[in-house]
Amino acid sequence: MAHNARATMATTVSVSGSDRLRDLQAFDDTKAGVKGLVDAGVTTVPYFFRHPPDPLPVAAPSEHDAAIPVIDLAKADVDREWVVADLRAAAETVGFFQVVNHGVAGVLMEEVLAVVRRFNEEPLAAKVPFYTRDSARKVRFNSNFDLFRSPAANWRDTLFMEMAPDAPSPEEIPPACRGVAEEYTSAVRGLGERLFELLSEALGLPAGHLGRDAGCMDGLSMAAHYYPACPEPEATMGTSRHSDPSFLTVLLQDASGGLQALLERPRRWVDVPPVAGALVVNVGDLIQLMSNDRLRSVEHRVAASGAGPRVSVACFFRPEYTSTRSYGPIAVASGARPAAAAAVYRSTTAWEFLAHYNGKGLDGRSALEHFRLPDPPASSVSSTAEHAADAHARTDVAI
Repeated sequence: MAHNARATMATTVSVSGSDRLRDLQAFDDTKAGVKGLVDAGVTTVPYFFRHPPDPLPVAAPSEHDAAIPVIDLAKADVDREWVVADLRAAAETVGFFQVVNHGVAGVLMEEVLAVVRRFNEEPLAAKVPFYTRDSARKVRFNSNFDLFRSPAANWRDTLFMEMAPDAPSPEEIPPACRGVAEEYTSAVRGLGERLFELLSEALGLPAGHLGRDAGCMDGLSMAAHYYPACPEPEATMGTSRHSDPSFLTVLLQDASGGLQALLERPRRWVDVPPVAGALVVNVGDLIQLMSNDRLRSVEHRVAASGAGPRVSVACFFRPEYTSTRSYGPIAVASGARPAAAAAVYRSTTAWEFLAHYNGKGLDGRSALEHFRLPDPPASSVSSTAEHAADAHARTDVAI
């Protein structure tokens, strides 16, 4: 770690510069997060926040606006099939899209961003009671959920709230966010119901399949991220590359920018630009697993910036943590009902999937690979068409 970074941090924590675990613990013990470093006047990024350079290129600015589709949900009332087709194309290719006319009031979107910023900019004493790594608490404020597991820390602080099926009591929510967080997540749940209906139809399933029958709306978590201005943005990340352990993620971002999705052919990072009034939607790992790789959970990241703060609020539609339901590939159709393909993934429970994801942290590896089945022997591939009924039995998992 550079000398001046060590000297600045020494005003609040004792940092050795050589004992990583001790230094991480010292940072965490301040309960001040990344904002605490910035408030203390740090001028270089501490060594445990430093990331190696990413060799993948960033797309030219001219490509950004066209790469991530913007879908007008109001058109579903006029031409539902058109919207279903647009959503299907986006989910199958880039895994990201933005929605407008989504039913979440613009005033509410502005208000939730404002209260998240207000909470993070309160005096430290007001935030310390909420700083915890105790996963049993429904409301948790900390810096990097995977601080002690990931290869490098990210330049952000997060207020995390478990909002469904059992919401926290008002007293558990920081006063700055109380009332607004509940109202916002309720509105997002309404949007989620519409999105899962459209996605179900895009997969050739009854409209209520994903949201109601498969339990994709059973749980909802909210992660409110605060990204302070960084003195060396090229040395670290706001959020390192990852995919989401959810069914769907609905993201509200401010006008700062910085969110990037990893697209293929060729592999490159593409900005997900802020669009006034829009919400960003991305496919999560569990929908990719359930759709048997038909819908894509795309890796994404947030670049650090010398400007800031950047504020975003992500709502994750997830399973109920205590559910024993088994999630596995389901028979999905692209037209009428073609013969099912062999399962790409084994079935898993919510507990197993999330335990694996949280255990590895944001290490740049997809959690899905842990559940991917080995490729079948060449001899069995040639006979797949002769055993369509057996293939259907392997993939039409009851969920």
